[in-house]
Amino acid sequence: MEVTGRIIAVLPLQSGTSARGEWKKQDYVIEHSLDQQYPKKMSFNVWGDNIEKFNIQQGQEYTVSFDIDCREYNGRWYNDIRAWRVSAPQNVAAAVQQPTQSPNFGAGLGSAPAYTAADAPAPAADSASDLPF
Repeated sequence: MEVTGRIIAVLPLQSGTSARGEWKKQDYVIEHSLDQQYPKKMSFNVWGDNIEKFNIQQGQEYTVSFDIDCREYNGRWYNDIRAWRVSAPQNVAAAVQQPTQSPNFGAGLGSAPAYTAADAPAPAADSASDLPF
């Protein structure tokens, strides 16, 4: 799954030690559906080395790809939204990487004749008669 939005909160880094070794995770809150009257918010987490790799900053816009999983602990069930890719949105990344250029619509079409004042229709003698209705 994927959402695009603005990071509105970066929660404190959590770390610990398990049977598999040391671990660390960080939670973030993203506000998506920004074009709607009531934007939606979603909390997701990033684990391990991806925290530094993604370098998520509060206030920036990102596209987050994630998996949703559920786990049971002491008879209660918890949802886990884990990001596996975080990147700048394509339209923002393209605008940053390439400078804006004026499109050349006539490229490759050959030369078109220039429009001159002689090509314009002659004005009507009576201004009321040039109405189309």
